[in-house]
Amino acid sequence: MTGTNDAVADTSFSFRDIAVVAYLPSVVSSIGHGAVLPVLAIHASGLGASTAVAAFVVALMGIGQLVNSLPSGALVARLGERRTLVIAGLVDAVAMLAAFLVSSVWLLSVCVVVSGMSWTAFLLARQGFLIDAVPVSHRARGMALLGGSMRVGILVGPLLGALLIHLFDVRSVFLLAACASLVSAVIVTRMPDFGRVARDVVPRAVHSVLWEHRRTLLTLGVAVVIIGASRSVRTGLLPLWADHVHIDAAVVSLLFAVAATIDILLTLPGGWLLDTRGRRVVAVPVVLAVGVGCLLLPLTDSALGVGAVMVLIAFGNGLGSGIVMTLGADAAPEEGRAQFLGGWRLCGDIGNTGGPLVVSGVAAIAPLAAAPVVIGVLALAGTAWVGYWTGRADRVRRAGGP
Repeated sequence: MTGTNDAVADTSFSFRDIAVVAYLPSVVSSIGHGAVLPVLAIHASGLGASTAVAAFVVALMGIGQLVNSLPSGALVARLGERRTLVIAGLVDAVAMLAAFLVSSVWLLSVCVVVSGMSWTAFLLARQGFLIDAVPVSHRARGMALLGGSMRVGILVGPLLGALLIHLFDVRSVFLLAACASLVSAVIVTRMPDFGRVARDVVPRAVHSVLWEHRRTLLTLGVAVVIIGASRSVRTGLLPLWADHVHIDAAVVSLLFAVAATIDILLTLPGGWLLDTRGRRVVAVPVVLAVGVGCLLLPLTDSALGVGAVMVLIAFGNGLGSGIVMTLGADAAPEEGRAQFLGGWRLCGDIGNTGGPLVVSGVAAIAPLAAAPVVIGVLALAGTAWVGYWTGRADRVRRAGGP
C-alpha cells in the first residue's frame, strides 16, 4: 500500500506548483457537468419523459460511469493519465454537443451514458496523477482540493446554467458543457505523466489485481458504495422533488449553487481533518447528513424547505470532499495501481448508480415522497458500516500503513 512519489519531499512541496495542471482542468470540466446535472431530469421531462423515466435518465450518467470503471483503469495503465484525460475530454465534448442537438429522450439517454463513461475515465486519471504528485502527508488535502476544484465548477456551472436558461432555454446548458470539456482537454496537454506507463510496460490484467485485493474491495469498498449512493441523492432525487413541488428550473440551479458554495467552504477544513484526525471523522457525516436530510425532504413544499435540506446534505458532503479518492489512494498498491483504482472507482460508481436507480424504482411503484424515506433509512443503516471500516482503515494506517 504505497502509491506515492517518494521523490516529492514534504518540505519542498507546494500545491501552488501543481495548481494549474492538477486542478484547473477539473474546475473547467465540472462547470459543464454542474450546469447539466440540476436540470437533466427537467429537460428529460420536457422531451416527454415520465417522472420515472426522467429519474432513469439521471441514473444513466452513473450507469455510464459504472460500465467504464474497469476499462478506464486498464486504459490509464496502458496510456497514462495525460492521454486518458485528453481522450475523455474530447469524447465528453462530442456527447454534450449531441445532447444539445437531439430532441428524443432515448437519444438524450445515449449521450448521457457516453458522458458518464468519459467522466469516470477523467476522474480516475486525475486521481492517479495526484497520488504521484502529492506526498503522503498532504494526500488527503490534495484529494480534498481535487474534490473542491470540482465543487467550484459545480458552483459556477449552475449559475451560468441559470443565466443561459433565462436567456435561452434548458437545452443551452449542454452546449456550455461541450465547450467546457473541450477546454479541459486542451489544458491537460501541459500535464506531466510521471513515467507511469514506463513502469508498467506490460500492465497486469484487471481481474488479477482485483482478485488479489478482494478483501479490501469487499469491506472498505462496500463503505465506498454506501458513500457514493448517499452522494448521488443530491443530483438524483432533489431536482425531481423540486419539480414535484413546482420550483422553477432556474431556482433549482440557484439552490444547487448555494449547496456548492457550502461544499467549497468546507473543502480545506475537511481535508485537514482527514490528514490530522483520520478518515472516519469525515466519512460518517457524509452518510449521516444524507439520511437525516432525506427523511426531512417529504416535509418540504417550497424552495426554502428544499434549500434547507440541500444545505444539510452539503455540510456532510463538503466535509467529505475527497474522502473516496483518499481511501482509494491509501489502499492502492504500487503494482497494478491503475487497475486497482478502476475497481475502487467501480465501487463508488455502483453507489452513484444505485441511489438514482432506487429513486427511479420507488417512483415507478409508489408516490415520489416514498423515495426519500427509503433512501434515508438505507443511509442511516449504512452509517454503521462506513464508521466501522473507515475506523479500521485508520488503525491500520496508524500502525504503519500509508
